Amino acid sequence: MPTIEVRPAPAGKPCYRAKVRIAGYPSQSASFARLTDAKRWAQSTEAAIREGRHFKNAAARKHTVGELIDKYIAEVLPTKPRNARNQKTQLLWWKQELGALSLARLSAADIGKRRDKLLAREVRLGKRTSPSTVVRYLAALSHALSTAVKEWEWLDDSPMRKVRRPKEPRGRTRTLLKTEIKTLLSACKSSKNPHLHLIAILAVSTGMRLGEILNLKRKQIDIGRERLVLEDTKNGDSRAVTRKRRRR
Repeated sequence: MPTIEVRPAPAGKPCYRAKVRIAGYPSQSASFARLTDAKRWAQSTEAAIREGRHFKNAAARKHTVGELIDKYIAEVLPTKPRNARNQKTQLLWWKQELGALSLARLSAADIGKRRDKLLAREVRLGKRTSPSTVVRYLAALSHALSTAVKEWEWLDDSPMRKVRRPKEPRGRTRTLLKTEIKTLLSACKSSKNPHLHLIAILAVSTGMRLGEILNLKRKQIDIGRERLVLEDTKNGDSRAVTRKRRRR
């Protein structure tokens, strides 16, 4: 139950100190010059504590976006080694732009303004940042904010949910012709890189991603069954890869 104490102030005017005590939670208190303000704060604070909102809001006021990003880079990125370097670069950009803001003040409008800044950024002469790149920047910050909501309880909700993602262009799928494959493999064989030819053969024969090929280990090769077992794929699942059979 909230309680309100009247205390004398230096100027002779009374000061109203409101306290909220609920079993299982730390007591909360605040001082006001007016009794109505003290009562309003006590009622809203009690309701927020009972609904599980008060301490999350306090954490959001206490921590900044920069602190969130630092914690995420230190604790979460090491568990995602496949794309950690790119995501760190993206997160540090967000820290530079929004790091001084408290999480309580971070809004969808703040993020949307920086999204537009990214889209307008010129990366090469006459060429701006692609929508696909901006989507990846947004995804990096989105996961950090989601972690703050679900695991650290620094936020009630992520403002990223209200931010519109740029529309990415539809990809184009085309299979290489036999003559094109022959030309590609011939060029790779002539390369100074001694591994390029084998990488190209694996890519053409199996459809594996470059990262999967470069991280391939001897134990993943099953010669008897003519297959490769990929244990850590982009989707987080294991899968077996066999040589593609081309139609004659």
